[in-house]
Amino acid sequence: MSGTTTAAALRRRAAGAGANRWVVLVVLCVSLLLVAVDATVLHVAVPAVTEDLKPGAVELLWIVDAYPLVCASLLILFGTLGDRVGRRRVLLLGYTLFGVASAMAAFADDAHLLIVARALLGVGGAMIMPATLSILRQVFPDRRERALAIGVWSAVAAVGAAVGPLLGGFLLEHFWWGSVFLVNIPLMLVSLPVGRILLPESKGDGEGPWDVVGALTAAAGLFAVVLGVKRLGAGELGGAATLLPLAAGAVLLALFVRRQRRRTHPLLDLRMFSRPAFSTSVGCIVLAMLALVGLELIAAQYLQLVLGLSPLETGLRLVPLTFAAMAAGLAGARMLRRFGPRRMVSLGFCLTAGAVVLLTAMGGEDNAPLLLGGFVLLGFGLETTLFGAYESMLSEAPQDQAGGAAAIGETSYQLGAGIGIALLGSVMNAAYAPGLSQVPGVPASASAAAAHSLGEAYEVAARLGGPAGEALRLAARHSFVHGLHVTLLVSAGLLLAGAAMALRLPRLMHCDPEETPSGPASERSPAPSDSAPGATADASPAPDPGNTPVRMPAQRESRGSGIKV
Repeated sequence: MSGTTTAAALRRRAAGAGANRWVVLVVLCVSLLLVAVDATVLHVAVPAVTEDLKPGAVELLWIVDAYPLVCASLLILFGTLGDRVGRRRVLLLGYTLFGVASAMAAFADDAHLLIVARALLGVGGAMIMPATLSILRQVFPDRRERALAIGVWSAVAAVGAAVGPLLGGFLLEHFWWGSVFLVNIPLMLVSLPVGRILLPESKGDGEGPWDVVGALTAAAGLFAVVLGVKRLGAGELGGAATLLPLAAGAVLLALFVRRQRRRTHPLLDLRMFSRPAFSTSVGCIVLAMLALVGLELIAAQYLQLVLGLSPLETGLRLVPLTFAAMAAGLAGARMLRRFGPRRMVSLGFCLTAGAVVLLTAMGGEDNAPLLLGGFVLLGFGLETTLFGAYESMLSEAPQDQAGGAAAIGETSYQLGAGIGIALLGSVMNAAYAPGLSQVPGVPASASAAAAHSLGEAYEVAARLGGPAGEALRLAARHSFVHGLHVTLLVSAGLLLAGAAMALRLPRLMHCDPEETPSGPASERSPAPSDSAPGATADASPAPDPGNTPVRMPAQRESRGSGIKV
């Protein structure tokens, strides 16, 4: 069998019967769920890890940050590698590494070994995340079905982010802290053979050698930028530990772009960014994540420190946000067909901005109905935005660059999250600190310490005691609520800027007439109208019964819905 015939057979199998496609989607979603859960599951275990391993302040910081730092910096490397050597191969290797690293983390007996294990988890996550999206792009060539699949994929991502802390809390109540990592191993043992049997292999055209130097340059540049952004989020605005990584990362990424533009066969085809739909989608992902992560962090502090809720009660208050995000993901395909990318993403941004403005009515007292309504709108609006942006970005990218495009989207997601914590955290601190500068009866040194954060203000107030301590506590709560309102209004402005940016997206959901649920046109016999003049019936390939185009319900629904086919 020739290489061409083999490749065509692989493509047909990847885009085969509808039932197989949806089974593949389930496998991909399980992969994503593991990575999303592991990104947040450690947060609740930090006190137990600190008590057991007794890490220093720097070591504890690396225990928490090693996973997201390594994962974000290697997404482009492994996304493009999957395009060259096979996306399923990279995904299965990621499964293996993720399982081994989970066992290392679970049984780590010192901080340094745990840091190494967390870094290896980041490597495994970087292999898994872009591979899930790029395989999804291959398995669902029809844009209508792909939109539904991305909706399910994004809903699972929302569930994973929320389930992490809840699962971690449950495990810590019954087992030791290592159990939050050990739970990954049986899932990986199942995913490996299932993925090998069910997932199709796919890769790009493979022209030219893989640019190893470019991949390492991009990885080093992203690592430095993400590290600098995390330092900003920790409040280190002007230190060398913040400015040097940012400067080094910017230089390395500039060298990477320059190298890619000069190569005949670049690692990433940067011409994708010249397409308005692709570049705008990436920008929308950054803005949406900037708003989401910063607001979630501040909301968690408000619920616990101002309203006095327990961590479990706080998690339960945020559950409606997750369910609303799931609903938006599952309804996303229908909304995209009805409204098109431009109106859908703009509407999502506007809904989120409205939710943020609504939440400015929060004060020092609990208002459960207001929080419920605000969080539901927030979750639905943000997921609507992310869904439309991801779908547009993935559909705009060439299929042979699917891994690189998915890696760009995931990198934008991570950078947006880091910038959101840094930017909105800085706005919050700038609005919070002035209210504590002159509190009657409180020494200047105590006021300066209390200005760092609300949690520290409570500690200082407890040490002061008496009327001065109570005055400081009340002033800190009032200043925090004021800072929260200012931060919410700034966030609303950024979200409205995102709504304006989304106006560059296509108005309609354009579907390539060569894409059908049964596979690309290159795998089917051409229709008579496509035949060259004078062609005979004998010159046309015999029709393949397994790839006969079928009119799907989504295609019938598209009539009158504004979809251009």
